[in-house]
Amino acid sequence: MPLSENEQRLLDEMERNLYKNEADVMSTSGIIRAPNYTAIGIGVVVGLVGIITMVIGVYVSVTLVGVIGFAVLFAGVMVAATVPAKASAADAGPRISGKGPVASQANLMDRLNERWDRRQGGGNQ
Repeated sequence: MPLSENEQRLLDEMERNLYKNEADVMSTSGIIRAPNYTAIGIGVVVGLVGIITMVIGVYVSVTLVGVIGFAVLFAGVMVAATVPAKASAADAGPRISGKGPVASQANLMDRLNERWDRRQGGGNQ
């Protein structure tokens, strides 16, 4: 069952507001960061050492060694799961606009919205 003009207009308006709000949330949250593979690798190695230490502590029936192994395992997980800090200006590559990744994300959303509108209008890409 096709939508009426009023329903289609309301749906388009809600979609535009959703994209606008999503861009606002993403620009303020700063979630877009590349993973730090070095920290992940170090964390995995430290975690494995912690697991091995825990197993040795259980094998030799020394609780303190098991607790130390658990602490090492926990530290490894924390190192691997740590979110990298914001990139400094020296680390960042050249930017197309002055606003950085937020502007490029907004441009991407604008392009996607335009493509969606063209498709809905019956026009081909």
